[in-house]
Amino acid sequence: MKLKTALMLTSGAVMAASMAHAEGHMANSMTLVSWGGAYQASQVNAYSAPYQAMHDGLEVVWDESSAEAVARLRAMNEAGNITWDLVDVVAADAMRLCDEGLAMEIDHDEMLAPAPDGTPASEDFGDLIVSDCFIPQIVYSTTFGYRTDVEAWGGNTPDDICDVFDLETFPGMRSLERRPIGNMEWALMCSGVAMEDVYDVLETEEGIAQAFAMLDSIADSTIWWSAGADTPQLLADGEVVFGSTYNGRLFSLIEEQGQPVAMMWDAQVFDLDGWIIPEGLPEDRLARVLDFVRYATDTQRLADQALYISYGPARASSAPLVGQHATLGIDMAPHMPTDPANSARTFLFNYEWWADYRDDMDARFQAWLSQ
Repeated sequence: MKLKTALMLTSGAVMAASMAHAEGHMANSMTLVSWGGAYQASQVNAYSAPYQAMHDGLEVVWDESSAEAVARLRAMNEAGNITWDLVDVVAADAMRLCDEGLAMEIDHDEMLAPAPDGTPASEDFGDLIVSDCFIPQIVYSTTFGYRTDVEAWGGNTPDDICDVFDLETFPGMRSLERRPIGNMEWALMCSGVAMEDVYDVLETEEGIAQAFAMLDSIADSTIWWSAGADTPQLLADGEVVFGSTYNGRLFSLIEEQGQPVAMMWDAQVFDLDGWIIPEGLPEDRLARVLDFVRYATDTQRLADQALYISYGPARASSAPLVGQHATLGIDMAPHMPTDPANSARTFLFNYEWWADYRDDMDARFQAWLSQ
């Protein structure tokens, strides 16, 4: 009860500072942290560019360090020098940052805009608010793209996640992300573990060994990637025939660049992405961030982002507003990971599990990679 009261007092003071601002009371620059590539470009087009057009002289600096957000914010906090104003993170990282007191707790209904019909933000975002510090933006998935012109496959087309581990039917190099998330789950499923049992098994030493053994079977045929742009480039160059990455990156590669690549949706890993506000910002920077984030997460802005990339908007009220791609003129709904045709067999990422086990699993995964 004391925590809730303190939160309401804090949010009330913050909103009072935000609502009472004149332009001169807010910082005239913001450092926003994201992932680069097509995703960040969609944020610029839908959020920051129109916001800057409304605020003459405002400088917006983008930093592409979201993959390192937890470690970097820990270091900034230790040094007492928070240089970031708003950080795009996956849900599990938001949970970790919130638990460690590095992200500010949010009163979603006070700080964010309601839906056009007056529905409070907390109801509009619903279950996607998985942390008191998390401001959802998108639903996306990590899935696989594959080359459609591989002669060695003899006309076979991969349609099952376990085809990734089938080097006999689908020979060639793969690319997988240099982290345990997704890889461990897929490895267990393809070594015989039922989808609904994956996290129970992964909590055991035997389960971890089982996952690593499955990954061992393709390790010599795998390039490990760190940046979301890596797999699309590897696929385009023909250096890999199979590769995991974010579905929006593959959409760009297939639809915008016209590469001979197709999407495999089977066992795509659903995840959430959104903003956190670093704890401890000076009042003028916080006021600017709150003004921006209220604008950038309203119903129209989240729908606008889906005009540039195939990620589902996190607000229920935004979904009906998603239309055609801004430049290609194609309907975006069928390219969303949430489309019924694409989501027949999805894997639901367990945010809480990874928030609890991420540091340990990261260390074990990196140790395995170095063997």
